[in-house]
Amino acid sequence: MLNLKLSHNPLIQYRPIRTSDLEVLEKIHGDLFPIRYESEFFQNVVNGRDIVSWGAVDRNRPNEQSDELIGFVTARTVLAKDSDIEEFLRYDSSRSEQTLIYILTLGVADSYRNLGIASSLIREVIKYASNIPTCRAVYLHVISYNNPAIYLYKKMSFQCVRRLSAFYFINGQHYDAYLFIYYVNGGRSPCSPFFQLEDLLERPLSKSAVANSWATIFPRLSNSILRVQHALWMLSDFKLGKIGKPW
Repeated sequence: MLNLKLSHNPLIQYRPIRTSDLEVLEKIHGDLFPIRYESEFFQNVVNGRDIVSWGAVDRNRPNEQSDELIGFVTARTVLAKDSDIEEFLRYDSSRSEQTLIYILTLGVADSYRNLGIASSLIREVIKYASNIPTCRAVYLHVISYNNPAIYLYKKMSFQCVRRLSAFYFINGQHYDAYLFIYYVNGGRSPCSPFFQLEDLLERPLSKSAVANSWATIFPRLSNSILRVQHALWMLSDFKLGKIGKPW
């Protein structure tokens, strides 16, 4: 996509953030966010102290700026049992090693907007999280008035699970936030249809009881859900040994 704010055709590449990025990283954060971050945060990012990060650079950028950051994402690993989204996860609490990835900051310089850079940076985080066997989700908070970010996360299949009242306090004023979650490695919400389906199949219910429970979960069944119900009957019969494998 052509960006009219640029005088050249950009060649965007992605790399880890390094110590040499410190000054530019601080400047872009200051330009983009109303929240001011402590210098310790930036030191932790560039030195990889409990924070993972990726930067975007434009290899065709003139004036020896081809390795200068024009976008970034920072994130950290947290234990699922210590997170503030535990209620939105279905996991075995006895397995204390299960983790999450929390996105701290994400930003793209104004002249490089609408080039898909933010989406690519998020995909880097999702790929990283997916390669950690113990990780169950990527999550983040978005201030309630940041409509472009909200649209982006929804487009990338993040689930908006809660609105948090007065989550941010900026310049003497409170702002709400939305909590977004992207599940990986089999992680999912305990109230998701997939969990409800699995829960039904794990119980020794008759075919009619399974159907009745399913209808209780979803009182307004569409034709597509009715087809799922039929598949559920088949799976129930298969579990009871009445039919062979349906595939």
